[in-house]
Amino acid sequence: MDGERDGGRPGAAEAETGPEDGSEEGPDDGGRSAGRRLTRRRALLLGGGAAVAAGAAAVAAREELASWWWRLPGNGRPRKEGEVDFTGAQWSAASPANYRRASRPDDYTVDRVVVHVVQGSFATALKVFRDPFHEASAHYVVRGDGHVAQTVRELDVAFHAGNRGYNERSVGIEHAGFVDRPESFTAEMYAASARLTAGICRRYAFPADREHVVGHVEVPGTDHTDPGPHWDWDRYLALVRAQLRRPAGRA
Repeated sequence: MDGERDGGRPGAAEAETGPEDGSEEGPDDGGRSAGRRLTRRRALLLGGGAAVAAGAAAVAAREELASWWWRLPGNGRPRKEGEVDFTGAQWSAASPANYRRASRPDDYTVDRVVVHVVQGSFATALKVFRDPFHEASAHYVVRGDGHVAQTVRELDVAFHAGNRGYNERSVGIEHAGFVDRPESFTAEMYAASARLTAGICRRYAFPADREHVVGHVEVPGTDHTDPGPHWDWDRYLALVRAQLRRPAGRA
C-alpha cells in the first residue's frame, strides 16, 4: 500500500589542455594562436553538447505531451460513476488523493500486474483507501471467499507499488490476509484473483509470466516483502493461464 513519492565527470572541452594538432606553442606569438584554436574547439564542443541537451529536452517534452494530451476537452476516455473493469466486482471508490487520473493505456502502456497482500482484512483495505491521508490505493482487493472490490479504475494510476514508473505501467491487486499466514490464501482467493489477472493480461496484451506478473517485493526500490513465501506462484500462474485458454468472456 505504498504511495508514489513521484555531478558528472568533466566534459571533453575541459579535458583539452594543449593545441589540437599536438604541436608546441610558437615562440613568436606567446601561445595566442594555440589559444585561438582552443577557443574554437571549446565552442564547437560546447555547442554540440547544447544540441544534445536540446534534443533530450525535446524528447522529454514530447513524452510529457503524450501523457497529458487526453486532458484536453473531448480527449479523455468516457467515465461512468460506479463502472467496473472486472465483471461482478463491487465498486468501492478510493479517495482521489490516493490515485492519479489518467487515460491508460493511451497515455501509459500497461504491461504489469503487481500482487500485494493487505497485512489486514478486506474491510481494512477498503477503509484506508477511502482515507485521503493514506496516500495509497490499489485497483482491486480480493477477499478470502473470492469476492472482488475495485477501488480505482484501470484507466487511472493507483499509488500501490512505491515506484512511480511501476505505478504508471501496472494494475495493483491486494489480497486480504497476512504474508506469514498461509491460511490467508484460499482456493477461492486464488481462483478469483487468477480470473482478474487473466482479464488484465488479455485487455493489455501481455503474457502471464513472472516478468509481467510480479510481487510487490520485486518492484525496484521497495522495502515490502509481500506476497511473501506462502504465496504459491506456480499454482497462481497455472490458474491464470488456464483462464487465458478459455474463450474471452467465459470464466
